[in-house]
Amino acid sequence: MTAATATPFTDDEIETARKLFEGPWDFVWASTRIDDLPPMIGQEIAFAGRSNVGKSSLINALTRRNALARTSHTPGRTQQLNFFRQAGHDERLTVVDMPGYGYAAVGKEKVAAWTRLIHDYLRGRSNLMRVYVLIDARHGIKEVDETVLATLDKAAVSYQVVLTKGDALKQAERPAMIEKTLAAIRRRPAAFPEVLLTSSEKGLGIPELRAAIARVLAERS
Repeated sequence: MTAATATPFTDDEIETARKLFEGPWDFVWASTRIDDLPPMIGQEIAFAGRSNVGKSSLINALTRRNALARTSHTPGRTQQLNFFRQAGHDERLTVVDMPGYGYAAVGKEKVAAWTRLIHDYLRGRSNLMRVYVLIDARHGIKEVDETVLATLDKAAVSYQVVLTKGDALKQAERPAMIEKTLAAIRRRPAAFPEVLLTSSEKGLGIPELRAAIARVLAERS
């Protein structure tokens, strides 16, 4: 089981989503300040999560690029908002890799600056369709995650929880973790009431995540 969904994805949705992500993707912009964001083109989705939760690896898996988003074993490596878009003329969708929150191997002042950037971005990006909040499936939602979820609720930014590193759980353990996570977000006003479980390394849940993104894009188009 990789998802708790009210409406399962059809084969057609999986295939449409595959095509959405199959083209070459490129890095297009990096922002460290709110006044240096790229123009709003098409729709955006953003990935948020604790440092080292696997955001960059998941983006690479979604786009089938080994090194589109830079991965690192050093928490806090992503220090800016990184924007990715398909090469060529398809500007329907932009993927944003947000700085990891929580522990980071940098000073408190820089962490505070990142936090302000994230909050300002969430409040001011009108073409932001959804934030995908990544949670390590081995540990579940932690206090620092709760703080971020509360920020998203307050900003009225739609978000969906995605469990990462799902291959670290035994198959029999996965449904219980999905249900536990779903129960934790059920009363949150901005939370989308479905949870996806993924593994960037094994490809687990990646087609379903693509399909979830394609659904949102279709609703906004």
